[in-house]
Amino acid sequence: MCGGLGSRLDGDVEKPLVEVDGVPMVDRVVAALAGSPVDDVYAVTSPNAPATAAHVDVPVIETGGEGYVADLRAALTDSRVDEPVLTVAADLPLLDSESVTAVLDSWDAGSLTVAVPVARKRDLEVSVDSSFAHEGREVAPSGLNVVGGEPEAVLVRDDEGLTVNVNRPADLALARRLA
Repeated sequence: MCGGLGSRLDGDVEKPLVEVDGVPMVDRVVAALAGSPVDDVYAVTSPNAPATAAHVDVPVIETGGEGYVADLRAALTDSRVDEPVLTVAADLPLLDSESVTAVLDSWDAGSLTVAVPVARKRDLEVSVDSSFAHEGREVAPSGLNVVGGEPEAVLVRDDEGLTVNVNRPADLALARRLA
């Protein structure tokens, strides 16, 4: 999923095109997927991200730009997409193919929310935009999920590539230091 200009990043480029270690975040995510067992990779963009749509070297699914959830729902109705679907936010610049493969190896059936411990995010001083309790601890959505119907499950991974989700300038600075 690719968003538009990252106002929280105070950037003059669309958020997916913000560079970490000289490479746009979206390219880093696409590379992680390309090195994993994922068969087909699509970039989901909107009218808010025309430069990203023109930049990516994968097929594009254009949505209305009504927000992450609405755009994800729209993308899932595209005729090229069949469930189960691995969804990944474009702002996970430290994601690697090993992490993607580990998640896919852990998935059995249905939908899977991949979360990270909030304590780990706080240790790294990464922003926490939302969290929920799972098996007695506070976890945060990672930005990587499997959409596949019932049953629904949660997988918690203490994985730096899933923990560093770039939403604020401090997150970007950390990603750049760790890359």
